[in-house]
Amino acid sequence: MYKTIRTEMDKGILTIFLNRPERMNAYTHEMARELIDVYQNADEDDQVRVIIVAGEGRAFCAGMDLESGGDTFASTESMEDYRDGGGQVSLTVHNLKKPIIAAINGPAVGIGLTMTLPMDIRIVKQGAKIGFVFAKRGIGPEACSGWFLPRLVGVGKALEWMYTGRYIPTVEALEAGLVQYEAEDALEKAYEIANLITEETAATSNRFVRQLLWNMLSENTPLASHLAESKFLYWAGNNADAKEGVQSFLEKRPPQFPLKNTDMPDFFNKN
Repeated sequence: MYKTIRTEMDKGILTIFLNRPERMNAYTHEMARELIDVYQNADEDDQVRVIIVAGEGRAFCAGMDLESGGDTFASTESMEDYRDGGGQVSLTVHNLKKPIIAAINGPAVGIGLTMTLPMDIRIVKQGAKIGFVFAKRGIGPEACSGWFLPRLVGVGKALEWMYTGRYIPTVEALEAGLVQYEAEDALEKAYEIANLITEETAATSNRFVRQLLWNMLSENTPLASHLAESKFLYWAGNNADAKEGVQSFLEKRPPQFPLKNTDMPDFFNKN
């Protein structure tokens, strides 16, 4: 079905592999379109509880494919009509209603790194080559990274990394909060976390958590969080997942949450 990515589904975990290993999974416009499609489909599929994104072969994503040479970033559209494809992918990820994990299993440079910023958890292979190299190519940040990166690591560190375009040691990325884990096998660690989610938590709870925490980044006071949390607690307290969560705890058994992701109302619909 797809030419630049491939997918695997197992026990509620959808793994998306960037699949151009002969080019170190370099990013293309076709890959952007395919990622948007697979993300949107996964978001509507109640069988998918967690999404993991990894790279096929030794790299995660070596950045934009530069095969077109100096015209790689040129466009014939007007400035008003042009939209960054990486940003469109990031906005799709931001709008997802289920957890998504980046297993950065090798080099991740430029768009190869910024595409992971709207994901919830980033795990990097120890010693992998990562960096925001845009200034070294005479271009600027993309994939909505001007919004995401300062929120993850602070504006000072974000500016320094972007100004210099230097490669970032993975231990520095961990200490700065760019990634949550540095692991010898990033994909194995991603599956460990994903299995905890699928086996021990409710899909409805995690849908709410993801929307709550991302939405609250743009609020100036805690009131909006209080109101959203109140609505969800009222809804959850009168539905089957909360009953099962309490009962399974009292009976000292693993929970079997009955509700699906799409059973929950959208408490953040701003239309």
